[in-house]
Amino acid sequence: MTAYSLLDLVPVVEGGTVSQSLANAADLARHVEALGFERYWCAEHHGMAGIASAATAVVIGHVAAATRTIRVGAGGIMLPNHAPLVIAEQFGTLEALFPGRIDLGLGRAPGSDQRVARALRRTLDSDPNAFPRDVMELQSYFADDGQTGIRATPGAGAHVPLWILGSSLFGAQLAAALGLPYAFASHFAPDALDQALAIYRRDFKPSAQLDKPYVMCGFNVFAADSDAEAELLASSQQQAFVALRTGNPRQLPPPVADYRDTLGAQGNAILDHVLQCSAVGSRATIERRIAAFVERTRADELMIASAIYDHDARKHSLTITAEAMRETVAA
Repeated sequence: MTAYSLLDLVPVVEGGTVSQSLANAADLARHVEALGFERYWCAEHHGMAGIASAATAVVIGHVAAATRTIRVGAGGIMLPNHAPLVIAEQFGTLEALFPGRIDLGLGRAPGSDQRVARALRRTLDSDPNAFPRDVMELQSYFADDGQTGIRATPGAGAHVPLWILGSSLFGAQLAAALGLPYAFASHFAPDALDQALAIYRRDFKPSAQLDKPYVMCGFNVFAADSDAEAELLASSQQQAFVALRTGNPRQLPPPVADYRDTLGAQGNAILDHVLQCSAVGSRATIERRIAAFVERTRADELMIASAIYDHDARKHSLTITAEAMRETVAA
């Protein structure tokens, strides 16, 4: 059985506001909750005009308060930007407010460029190998095992499942060593997907949190009533990716018909690479491509990414996605 969840970067569209993006996030979470999505995650990004989830723990609280049953969490918190104790306190507070519904995915990327990372951390001279130690320190605060000599309040004894996020072999190795679930960012960095999953499954060591490997894979879906309409909707994300990869990040632009025909070889090469793990089309097309991806990866869960300019079109896309996932699971 393959579960399905939503990764929402809380996009700020051209002509829109952060306030509207946050309102849309709560509405979207209620929508996917009704559709049977397992969890709603947002992610920590900084200094990006088109993403409104920089204060990730605050956004999680906002969304969790607007929903009732869906799990809500971070996909993820970029742990090198924070003291582990602060994250234990933040997510311990969230778990106290919304018991049994909070997830904490951890990554080691900055979630920003080097200039913004320096403003966040004040120094980039920290040990690049500190991420595993920081994860274990965070585990210690939640376990309240006394190893740090400090008690996180809130946080001590909180049941917040930890996930390791990654787009390389490093995250796979760490998740396997610590016995944690592993989420691979194949929705934008697909290169090491197959090798990383093989290493994680091969080397996994059971832990108090997890007794066998559990894999989540990112997957882009742009669904509509026709393939042509879906291609049009996908052009907003395509424009945003090209802008980001060419050093000109922007808010999420409105769709452009036949956008890829306007790109040169470089722009099309960027999209062919970054969006390898994607499905764009009608329900029948989405079903085929999801089924092929699940067969390839044997993923326990798909994390659906879907940045669409029009909010109602995005909700409709996710409705079609849920129908396609249910058909895939039944098959």
